[in-house]
Amino acid sequence: MALGLRRGQGRNGSSYLFLIPALLLYSAFVVYPLFTGLTYSFFSWKGTLRDGFAGLDNYAGLLSGAFRDQLLPALGHNALLFAGTMLVQNTLGLAFALALSRVRRGKRALQTMFALPYLVNPLVIGYLWTLLLSPAFGPVNALLKPLGLAMPWLGDPDTALPTVIVITTWQWVGFPMLLFSAALGGIPQEYAEAARTDGAGSWQVLWRVTLPLLKPAMATVTILSFIGSMGTFALVYALGGSNGAPAGATDVLGLLFYRTAFASGDVNALGTSSALAVFMFTLIFGSTLLLERVLRRKA
Repeated sequence: MALGLRRGQGRNGSSYLFLIPALLLYSAFVVYPLFTGLTYSFFSWKGTLRDGFAGLDNYAGLLSGAFRDQLLPALGHNALLFAGTMLVQNTLGLAFALALSRVRRGKRALQTMFALPYLVNPLVIGYLWTLLLSPAFGPVNALLKPLGLAMPWLGDPDTALPTVIVITTWQWVGFPMLLFSAALGGIPQEYAEAARTDGAGSWQVLWRVTLPLLKPAMATVTILSFIGSMGTFALVYALGGSNGAPAGATDVLGLLFYRTAFASGDVNALGTSSALAVFMFTLIFGSTLLLERVLRRKA
């Protein structure tokens, strides 16, 4: 028996060796840049040359003057993207998952069709929809023109951000749909059958049985949606450029970081952008932990 235990321990020890490549890659591309950015944020810079210790001056600069006037609206747009994602994308994902759970033929084909858009690079999706929504030759306005609904969807500050939410939903609705479909597949049919035996109708089964059992999946989808919405960059960059056109209506934290680091012309751009990156990481990570704790407690 002791020999068997030693063999088991040997196998467990050797299995850890397979984690080393992943650990090295994670350390090189996540941990090291994270600590490097944190270090850079406490210094002032002249281009790429370290000038001197700045303490919290770079962080104070984020909340003062013109930079604050960009930071707060960008953060607000990220919050609106998250709200729109929860309201539109995840609601549709749940509805599609419920509908597909009743499909007997072609279910896999439909799931694949819904999932394909989020496998495409967001930059490609953004440029594609820029062409589709073009006021000059886009097919969307061509179809809406006879109805009197044609408009510059991405050129009007009032419609630009809702349009981004719709495009985001089009691309990513398959992701929550697959998660909800997997969760629905794990619910024993006996629960619904028992409820129907007790006289419950279809809506009562949905509200009293199915949705409560989907709370863990809803919590996971909510957390992932928050992380994605707060870290969005590629899609809004393709749709509105680095300035969040029109008139900053689609500006988000990712675009603000890009402008600060690469397009501001500030001699201390490295210090300011590093402070902004740390701020974004702290905000997303801290909010995710809080959100996870609250949702898990309710699930």
